[in-house]
This record gives sequence, structure tokens and C-alpha cells, in this order.
Amino acid sequence: MGKKRLGAEVGVFRRGGAWLFTFTDLAIYPVLFIQYLNFFYPEVIQYKIPICLAIIWVSAAMNLLGILPVGRSSLLLGFGVLVPFAILFGVAISKGFSFSFSGVSMQTNGLGFTVFGMGLYTVMWNFLGWDNASSFVEEVHRPVRSYLISIIAAFVLILSMYFLSIWTGTITGIDAGVLKAQGFPSLGLLVGGWWLGAVLSFGGMASALGLFISILLAISRVPKAMADDGLLSPSLSKMHPKHNVPHISIIVCALVVSGMIFWEFGDLLIIDVTLYGAALFLEFVALIVLRITKPDAERPFRVPLSVPGLVAMTVLPAVCLVVALAAALSEVSIYTNATLFAIAAVATAPVAWKLLNMKQSPR
Repeated sequence: MGKKRLGAEVGVFRRGGAWLFTFTDLAIYPVLFIQYLNFFYPEVIQYKIPICLAIIWVSAAMNLLGILPVGRSSLLLGFGVLVPFAILFGVAISKGFSFSFSGVSMQTNGLGFTVFGMGLYTVMWNFLGWDNASSFVEEVHRPVRSYLISIIAAFVLILSMYFLSIWTGTITGIDAGVLKAQGFPSLGLLVGGWWLGAVLSFGGMASALGLFISILLAISRVPKAMADDGLLSPSLSKMHPKHNVPHISIIVCALVVSGMIFWEFGDLLIIDVTLYGAALFLEFVALIVLRITKPDAERPFRVPLSVPGLVAMTVLPAVCLVVALAAALSEVSIYTNATLFAIAAVATAPVAWKLLNMKQSPR
């Protein structure tokens, strides 16, 4: 296999894997929006499908207007997420809850392997998708500087918010079952009453909507890139003459996601992380192979690790994914079908690659 052919296969696996998992990831956020809206209207679950479809196509329409409206709305919605939690922490302190380590403990009695696996899936989901922003790098002003600042700021904010949220839930003594079933609005109810629960519900809806809009921006550039390489229909690479966006790709992505909202949140989470983990593993393997076979190739960026370091970097997340899969399959549960579906999707990827190769003309 020549250098050009190897690069093409690596690119297909990376882009194709990212496209598959992000469809599932996108479908999570309209469903999550419904869960937060349920705080105000418990009967809203009856209208899950039409509301989710409305979110998908309104977000698609915004993406068709260009990257600037998406960026500005995402920034505004980001503040809509941070402010409610800042209010929660402030009210908790004013109510006399002490932010200290005394009395903080973790109850693990009765925690089964399957529950542990679902928790591991949730943790991995909360920290995946950092590579999505690379798909629209050509549309960003001074991308190296912009990405570096944005990723550092986002990472610090995410860690801080998760730490303070978990800490607040622990020191207030909220029942873990209630928190699992009702989410952060239940913590707001306990700390400040209905109004604070409502504020956190608005924050949750802002988070789900902002994530969907911004991730749709990223995923819609993947089929365009694959079409540019001759791997998908040329129509997917067409750009809108006025807004300079891949409008057909955006519409196709919205159509696919519209068919995935019938899954429940937990099912989507398992499928999402499994597909992402498989795609990420292939990227790591490609990195190691290319580092060994072409150590002197020109690269715009080089991971500052030796081959053993790269292997360790690959093994650690792979072990986490394998443990989570083993836990999900350790007993029959409501998540079994989703787990088997995700494994089947990964297993059929080589077949899809062969079919793609058959359609390509020899080079």
C-alpha cells in the first residue's frame, strides 16, 4: 500500500467514524431537551417526536445561514448554561451549605457491574467530541490561536462545573435516585425551591440546544470533505452561493438525525460512545503505524511522544471502552439492544469500506 493509499484509508476511517458517531451524538440533545422541558410540562413526553423534529430543523435552518450566526448563538446559549449553575452555587452558600470535604462520602453499596458500566459510559460521553472543531478549521479566523484558547477555556470550565455540581449534590445530601431520575433541576428544588429548579431546567435546555446547533455545524463538513475526496456523491460538496455553507450536506445530516430520535437517551449514549471509541481507536492505531513506517514524513503537528508513549495513550481509553462494554453486556438490561446495535455497527464498518472501494475507479 502506497503512502497516498494509506493516507486515504486513514482519512476515510477517521471521517467516516466521526460521521457515524456524531449522528447518534446529535440525536441525544433533542431528547435531552425534552427531559429538561419535562420539569415544566410533565406531559410533554407525549409530543417528543414533533418537538425533537422542530429542534433539528430550526437548528438546520440556522446552520444554513452560515458559521457566524451559529457561533454567536452558541456563545449566547453557553452563557445560558453557566449562569444557572453560578446561581445554584451562590444560593447553596447563602443557605449555609459548607463547601468542605467534611461529610463528603460516596455510597457504593449495591452498585452492580452494569450500573458501573453505564456510569463509565456517561463519564466518557461528557468528555468526547473535542476533535469536532477540526472539521470547520478553514472557516475560522486564526484557527491555531483561536482553538488553543477555546479548548483550554472550555476544559477548565467543564472540569470546574462538573466538580462543583457533584460537590453541591453531595453536601446537600440529595437522594441519588432522585438526582438520576430528575437531573439537576431536582438539586435546584432542594437548594432553592421551584424557581431555582426552573432556572436549572432553562440552563439544561440551553445546553442541549447550543450543543446541537454547534455539532451540526461540525458534522455537516465531514461528508463535504469525503465528497471532495471522491468518496461520496459530489452533490454533498456543493456550497451555497450566498452563505458559503455545504447546504445539501446540512440537509442530509438533519434528515439522518431525524430518524434516530426514536431511541431513548441511555441507548443513544451507549451507541454514541461505542462508535466514537472505535473511531478514536482507529485514529490512534493509524498514528502508531505511521509513526513507525514513516517517522520522517512532514507533519504540520507531531504528538510529542515516543512509540511506547503512543501505545500507552491508545491502551488506556481502549481499556475504559472494553470495560464499559463488558459491563453493559454482563446481564440483560434495557440497554442490551443498544449495546448490540453499536457493536454490529462497528463490526460492519470493514464491509462498508470494501463497498466504497468497489465504487471507486482505480487510481
